[in-house]
Amino acid sequence: MAHTLVNPEGLHDPVPFGYSHTAAVPPGTELVLVAGQFGSAPDGRVVSDDFARQVKQAFYNLGVALAAHGLGLSHVVQLRTYVVNHDVGKLGPIAEAVREGWGSRPPTQTLVGVAGLATPDVLFEVEAVAARH
Repeated sequence: MAHTLVNPEGLHDPVPFGYSHTAAVPPGTELVLVAGQFGSAPDGRVVSDDFARQVKQAFYNLGVALAAHGLGLSHVVQLRTYVVNHDVGKLGPIAEAVREGWGSRPPTQTLVGVAGLATPDVLFEVEAVAARH
């Protein structure tokens, strides 16, 4: 059985913003935790100083990490995104990446604005919890 996403009445519709309010996984489901992925090439170097490009690469890297467990983006139940020097203009590239990956069924997501990440050139990071159905 797949995980269930619920956006309760009485709360705003979060889907246009790239997330769902709640997710539930069936009993006995194996969870896979994915550490923060950033906009890196296979050699570990940041692919670009462009925020949108880093977001796109970070989500690509998330897919690679999930595939190592035989999973895909559809297995993700929770995202946590970290944005250096967050401002509203940075929401667009994140929402676009989530729409590309999940369409109208985005996972839960919490966005955290931070002063910095592992190195000064990293502008975005995404971590995930996935459920093996």
